[in-house]
Amino acid sequence: MNIEAYRTYCLSKPLVTEHFPFDKTTLIFKVYNKIFTISGLERRPPAINLKCDPERAIELRETDDGKILPGFHMNKN
Repeated sequence: MNIEAYRTYCLSKPLVTEHFPFDKTTLIFKVYNKIFTISGLERRPPAINLKCDPERAIELRETDDGKILPGFHMNKN
């Protein structure tokens, strides 16, 4: 994952804002003041949390060879 490409992509979407509300290394993006993605900039290997419909998230996890995991400290439902 290229963090600059991720950042550029997120900021290209309408009404998206960028924040570091927790610390200097946890980057979040919001739409209408609601978080839709989080990334720990120092995490190795790189990873992002994305909001997703719960049923779709299950489908993705079942078909992607372990690359898609439930978000750490996120609602698993």
